[in-house]
Amino acid sequence: MKKIFTILALLMFVLVKAQTGTEKNTIYQFTVKDISGKKFDFSKLKGKKIMIVNTASKCGLTPQYEGLEALYKKYKDQNFIIIGFPANDFKSQEPGTNFEIAQFCKVNYGVTFPLMEKITVKGDDIHPIYQFLTQKSKNGVQDSEVQWNFQKYLIGTNGKLEKVISPRTQPDDQEIINWIEN
Repeated sequence: MKKIFTILALLMFVLVKAQTGTEKNTIYQFTVKDISGKKFDFSKLKGKKIMIVNTASKCGLTPQYEGLEALYKKYKDQNFIIIGFPANDFKSQEPGTNFEIAQFCKVNYGVTFPLMEKITVKGDDIHPIYQFLTQKSKNGVQDSEVQWNFQKYLIGTNGKLEKVISPRTQPDDQEIINWIEN
């Protein structure tokens, strides 16, 4: 009987280690807060393609909200989701509170894709999820730097970073559409 418990304990240890290892370089290791302060667990998105975008309400690229929402509506039922992270890291172009940001996005662009609480996407206070997105040592794929508002990070169905898309690239760009559809 003691041998069976020892074997079961060893097996559980190996399984936990294996799972920890498989999620280490994936987005699934993160739980954040949405714009309303509720817990948002990325592990619930397993099997979906995910676009993560840092957003801002007072930027020349802010009209991309419209394209992002159209893209989300078109593909949300095809294992695709967009996650917006408001950030005030570029010329104070997102000065509002979470409530103000949510209202702005809803009223002006009809945003229905999930928005998270305002975070920092670069610098000393960079949020852990953006450390993951920008550091090869954490994502296992590549280093990058958030160039501006509306930079897009494309995460595959396995939770791994696949592409970094320029902030100036429109949400309906053929490169993004091809990635979603293939």
